[in-house]
Amino acid sequence: MNRLVVVSNRVPAPNVAGEQAGGLAVALEALMQRRGGLWFGWSGRISPQAIGKPATTVSRGQICFATIDLTPEEHSRYYGNFSNGLLWPLLHTMPELMSFDRRDSQAYRAVNARFAETLAPLLTPNDLIWVHDYHLMALPAQLRARHVRNPIGFFLHIPFPSADVLAAAPDAASLVKQLLAADLIGFQTDRDAENFAAAAQNFAGAVSIDTNWLRVGGRRVRLGVFPVEIEPRDFAAVAASSWRSQSSERLRRSLYGQKLILGVDRLDPTKGLLQRLAGYRRLLETHEEWRRRATLLQIAAISRKDVIPYQELRVGLDREAGRINSEFGDPDWTPLRIVARAAPRDVMAGYMREARVGLVTPIRDGMNLVAKEYVAAQDPQDPGVLVLSRFAGAARQLDAALLVNPHDTDDLAEALHTALKMPLQEREQRWKSLWTSIADTSPLAWGRSFITALLRAIVDSPELSTAQKMRIERTTDGMTMLAKKPLGPMHPGARQVN
Repeated sequence: MNRLVVVSNRVPAPNVAGEQAGGLAVALEALMQRRGGLWFGWSGRISPQAIGKPATTVSRGQICFATIDLTPEEHSRYYGNFSNGLLWPLLHTMPELMSFDRRDSQAYRAVNARFAETLAPLLTPNDLIWVHDYHLMALPAQLRARHVRNPIGFFLHIPFPSADVLAAAPDAASLVKQLLAADLIGFQTDRDAENFAAAAQNFAGAVSIDTNWLRVGGRRVRLGVFPVEIEPRDFAAVAASSWRSQSSERLRRSLYGQKLILGVDRLDPTKGLLQRLAGYRRLLETHEEWRRRATLLQIAAISRKDVIPYQELRVGLDREAGRINSEFGDPDWTPLRIVARAAPRDVMAGYMREARVGLVTPIRDGMNLVAKEYVAAQDPQDPGVLVLSRFAGAARQLDAALLVNPHDTDDLAEALHTALKMPLQEREQRWKSLWTSIADTSPLAWGRSFITALLRAIVDSPELSTAQKMRIERTTDGMTMLAKKPLGPMHPGARQVN
């Protein structure tokens, strides 16, 4: 059996069972518990003496967690400045928010190199390596430089921009080249995969063989599309139970029969929060019948408090919220409620079930699982309506939602008006279509489909010797594939890689 080695910027705390309940960590953990696995990454700790120390390992069940600390400078430059100050806005097609300093770029590569240097001795010949997200785009090349020949897959959880946007970062070309050292590179949507293929050809001299293959320096790299999923039935059960809880009941009493519009996001410039408030303001201006009959509850948990654009966004949101409430509110009616802290997942599920409208309008998003959670949370006998940005990756699957352009204030306002007055029959029809698109999916199936595609990419590769292919075929278990035949179904939302 191939051991799965997951590498991510952060590793869930191994001593707190269920700490990441509902998140992507649970999906990966379930996959590794079945196979046995190693999870490697940053511990979350900052230590001036971090460099030069081996990984700290802790086992829980079938999983071995191996972590390293970061120095204060590494955390500032690698994590804060380059990963979140440059790559995050750049990959979300918001280059105007990025800042570039060559020292930050050097720190990013140095941390990726330290990840590789520390991980390499922990690997065995049959390991499958799965690297996650924008913090570690240089890691595949760093591993290859240390003579790691294991299959390497990389998955990007956030969007990938067009080549023209990517060119705004002085370091973009080299990062694309380093990422191409992986055997399989996965994305949330077709658009992201197509944008990467174009960038690889423009910046790294790659040649497109067909839709799924690139040729780079005498070797082939496979591209794939793997939309991340939730556990819809589990979330539906949580929502149904939480809807009867005291927290949901208190919310209902406070509404006095008004229709609830709900937004749940991190406080982040990519989430379109200011644009969302502008659309809500426009609704109250153009459709006065919703004054005192609807309320927007926006939960925007604070994140990255030390990053200036996030600080500016917080100030802007508070200012605009005050204006909306002072201009349209009454002594006994507050049009907008904004909460700048996260709530427990079960509480959110109950709120989603109560909400007549789920408002998910990011400017750009890799997938956005909140949209899928809102669908799963609904009462099939009286479902709410999802208003979704067409620039969220989830819009490719959830096309029965009311799709909007978050930059168009009037479009947002009209979609809210349509959702609030939508008759039950149409709400049921739209919800059934949305539910069908997610009902048979799961994070575990998503993970299995990626591992299947990674092994298929290796077995299909002409660069691999017959002996190596036979070893992969012999050591592959039923979670992925034997030879070239998958033993389990591909995730329904994933593009089949032939």
